This record gives sequence, structure tokens and C-alpha cells, in this order.
Amino acid sequence: MKVHDLSPAPGSKRRSKRVARGIGGKGGKTAGRGMKGQKARSKVPAGFEGGQMPFAQRIPKLKGFNNPFRVEYQAVNLDTIEESGLTEISPETLYDRGLIAKKSLVKVLGRGEIKRAVNVHTHAISASAEAAITSAGGSVEKLDLPFSIRPAAKGNALTNR
Repeated sequence: MKVHDLSPAPGSKRRSKRVARGIGGKGGKTAGRGMKGQKARSKVPAGFEGGQMPFAQRIPKLKGFNNPFRVEYQAVNLDTIEESGLTEISPETLYDRGLIAKKSLVKVLGRGEIKRAVNVHTHAISASAEAAITSAGGSVEKLDLPFSIRPAAKGNALTNR
């Protein structure tokens, strides 16, 4: 078998349709472009949206983007709670002790260990931290978020004092 003997399987390749060769054959006159309009007259670039800013230029490019609806928590670990000596943990008491920078949403994380019973009132808590607190005889209460559906776009701090 030689290269000139090769051919595609029967029916796998079809000849391209020859349009705009007169009204005698199929594909004459408008050549499959319909009646009038921009697409009937000349080529329209891919991604052209009629003059409005194209989607490819509207979306942010390169290193990602900052989601204005993100929910930011201030993290507090179990070892920090253990060192503080507090038995009632809430965002207000953490702020008063200087353990968080601003009064905002607080999430308790499970780094370290806790040996005494504490009552934790927080907006979010990791599963390992919750297990450690309850096994030490403490309790966990989740606070409601200060927004109903999503946070405000300009940030989500409760109050900056």
C-alpha cells in the first residue's frame, strides 16, 4: 500500500457546499446568509457584540479578582482561648481582650488543645474545634450572621471602633 492508495472511508468526507454560483443551483442569490443585515453583508469578528463591550474584555483577567461578596472571618484558635483564661467567649470579649483586631465575624479554629470547659458564642467554628470544646465539657453556640442573604459589597465589618 502506498500513500496515493489511501483514501477516507466512504461517506466520511463530504465535499464543501459551493455557494453563490448563480440562481441555477442551490445556494444562489443570498448563499445561505438570509436576507439583509450585518451578517449578510460582510464578515463579523468572533466575539463581536454589536458595539457593546465584549464579554472577553468585561471579565477580569490575569491574577483572579476580589469577590466583593466574600465573607471574611477573624480566626481565633483553641490555644489562644486556653491562654486567655476566659470562660465565656464571644466576639465582644475577644475584642475587649485584644485577641481580634476589630469587631467583626469570628471563626474558632482547632489549633492547640483546650483542657477546661468554656462557653463559646461565635459566627463559625471548625469541626475539630467544636469536638474539642464539647469533649472538654464546654458548649458552642453559633451566632447569626449580620446579613440576611449576602454581605454588603463594601465589606462586612459590624462596627469599627
